[in-house]
Amino acid sequence: MTFPTSFSITRPLAIFSFFSICAASAVGLCSCDEKDTSPETPADQPTAAEPAKTPEVKNEILSSPAPAAPAEATDTSQNAGAADVKSEEKKADTEPKTALATFGGGCFWCTEAVMERLEGVVDVKSGYMGGHVENPTYEQVCEKTTGHVEVIQVTYDPKAISYSELLDVFWQAHDPTTWDQQGADKGPQYRSAIFTHTPEQKAEAENSKNQLNKSGTLSSPVVTEIRDAVKFWEAEDYHQDFYKNNPNYGYCRAVISPKLKKLKME
Repeated sequence: MTFPTSFSITRPLAIFSFFSICAASAVGLCSCDEKDTSPETPADQPTAAEPAKTPEVKNEILSSPAPAAPAEATDTSQNAGAADVKSEEKKADTEPKTALATFGGGCFWCTEAVMERLEGVVDVKSGYMGGHVENPTYEQVCEKTTGHVEVIQVTYDPKAISYSELLDVFWQAHDPTTWDQQGADKGPQYRSAIFTHTPEQKAEAENSKNQLNKSGTLSSPVVTEIRDAVKFWEAEDYHQDFYKNNPNYGYCRAVISPKLKKLKME
């Protein structure tokens, strides 16, 4: 066979090699497409399976407090007992330690000397109550125009002596059947009176008065007034602890001392 002079036997081989290379390249490209058809994801960008943490969420997580350690077991019964004790102590601290009682039974020198001798009585003050004049003086009260009664105001410890016991002594320390008079002392300032500070005191005083009237120990009815306590005006200094400071004074020897002996207080 003869070939054209321009045709070389190596040309078909070159053409065949060219097509072989193209085919191999095409197969390689198809093979890459089958392995990973999705676009390449940068390493620092989150995937769809793990949503990105925004700076706010990250800050919240970083600032969240660590879980608290479990509390240690305590003896609740012991704590409850201690709480009860503290509660009782607090209640005791808030409860009043003393109470007031106010009595009018003639000259306040006499009733003061009697009440001061009672165990449980903390203090006794002589003064005036029940009138219409502000801050009256002894001279004004003695003029019998102010409406005041000579009284003693007793501060006492209810745990040591009861109001009922104070009433019993009050009845014995004067004559509750005479109106505006105690012995030689006459006038509205010497009236028998009980000034109560609470509804309980008022009820107890009225009951005590009724019982005394029913007892038959008195020849006449009790005329003692029972009134609500009002402003107490403390008497002048020289009236306070009068019998204690002036035991040899004429009135003290003639009136107060015999009364104390009768009550077995002296």
